[in-house]
Amino acid sequence: MLSIREKFIALVDNDCIRKSDAIILLEGDGKNRYVKACQLFDSGMADKIVFSGGIIDYSYGSFPYTDIKPLLLAEGIPADAIIHESKSQSTKEQAQEVIKLANKNNWKSLILIASHYHQYRAYLTFLKEVIASTDKIAIYNASASNLSWFEDNQWGKRIDLIDDEFIKIERYSSMSHLATMEQAIDYQLWKEKFQ
Repeated sequence: MLSIREKFIALVDNDCIRKSDAIILLEGDGKNRYVKACQLFDSGMADKIVFSGGIIDYSYGSFPYTDIKPLLLAEGIPADAIIHESKSQSTKEQAQEVIKLANKNNWKSLILIASHYHQYRAYLTFLKEVIASTDKIAIYNASASNLSWFEDNQWGKRIDLIDDEFIKIERYSSMSHLATMEQAIDYQLWKEKFQ
């Protein structure tokens, strides 16, 4: 029998993406995530891309909007389809600011893009904000899965970074910053009925 964690991982990794109101491109992992956002936009999955994050820390992989926007434009994304959420300084703040933006714009569905090792924590963080929100919002997971697990980039091998993410999940869960994996499984069930 699978553990709750194994079920959670299986559901996140195999989420069925649906056409949504916006693609949420989380800042981080250098210039490696924007390609997934462009692919989803080009396939008609959403009409907006929200670049979420206001950190500039090249050593940590937090490349600023001013570095990523020209890449989006070069891929043919129209300037008026790009929104910058610039207030957030952490994944928790990204979730708070994006859900505020979603409620303001009456968005009911979002496609969340992080790196494959970060997607689990990002999803639980966003789900915590959705649960606290008065509006039901469907979040679909679309990790930038074209990234090498074993390549040693300046931030480390992603195969090792995933261990750090689950340590962070435990730590942030103890601080009530994340939804639980059980809540995520129940939410996935609701989302399938919602579709």
